[in-house]
Amino acid sequence: MSIFDHASTVTTHDWHTAGEPFRIVTGVETDGASVAERRMAAITGEPDRLRRFLCLEPRGHDDMYGGFITPPDDDGADFGVLFWHKDGFSTACGHGTMALGAWAVATGRVRAPEDGRAVVTIDVPSGRVQAIVDRQAGRTIEVTYRSVASRVLARGLSLTTSRGDLVVDLIFGGAVYASVPASALGLQVAVGDLPELIRLGREIKWTMNAHPLAKIVPDHLSGVYGTILFDDLGETADGPYQRNVTIFADGEVDRSPCGSGTAARVALLHADGRLGPGQVLTHESIIGTQFRARVAAAENGAVIPEVSGRAHEIGRSEFRIDPDDPLREGFSLR
Repeated sequence: MSIFDHASTVTTHDWHTAGEPFRIVTGVETDGASVAERRMAAITGEPDRLRRFLCLEPRGHDDMYGGFITPPDDDGADFGVLFWHKDGFSTACGHGTMALGAWAVATGRVRAPEDGRAVVTIDVPSGRVQAIVDRQAGRTIEVTYRSVASRVLARGLSLTTSRGDLVVDLIFGGAVYASVPASALGLQVAVGDLPELIRLGREIKWTMNAHPLAKIVPDHLSGVYGTILFDDLGETADGPYQRNVTIFADGEVDRSPCGSGTAARVALLHADGRLGPGQVLTHESIIGTQFRARVAAAENGAVIPEVSGRAHEIGRSEFRIDPDDPLREGFSLR
């Protein structure tokens, strides 16, 4: 029997990382032997109805993000997660991983010292990642997302858009991104340019989505997840300083600097020789929040990025499922 067939309640733990929301839900039944398999089953199963219920209006909004907690693939991880957004289930989410690390420590799911560091290991559809939670006097002061291996897939691909001809890089940080300087479109990463950034980011994503170089192994990671539009702001004493906005899925706007997108940018900057040992990327969002990222390791033409930022608890919510509500599975105006 579906939970939508009778009156019931769904409890969520709501967090944000650098301004981007993350709605955490436990107790959702998912099928599969691994998180990757659970994601595929969720796309056509009951979890997708629950995703719509929690993500879309009137309980959420078109730029909402969240995750269903699952068992880990094996006892090497603390738990697993299925990431979701307006259009479905994603393969990676760095800001969500950071929120999950802070939540796991705050709720006691993972034990942490009053002062020191706790490592939360999480299975996600793109692999096994870590949220490294730094604590001081019983408070979480920073969370570092240790990504899956990230790499450059292709450089200098030609693309014709409604704004003219572009050169696009394809990069991977748990999901595939198209990377384009905003200046190539005659734009800046600024709120005033956001409508055009969304329109063109969406256009670039869908145009590049079927590109042969966006097809990777395993196949469930193939396809362009989003477009990273960035401003290069030069250098700080520590390394590159950039501002970006990531337009992901079908026109959603990441309020944070985008965790998995930052991991992908780390791979590109490392390949360019701009992010070497001891250097740090200062990555700023369209709302002015920041992540700091570095190369933790390099191996086989890829890098292991670490992306640091802060996650904050917003609160807990109880959403009531009314079987008589014609909008119980939500709606979108986009």
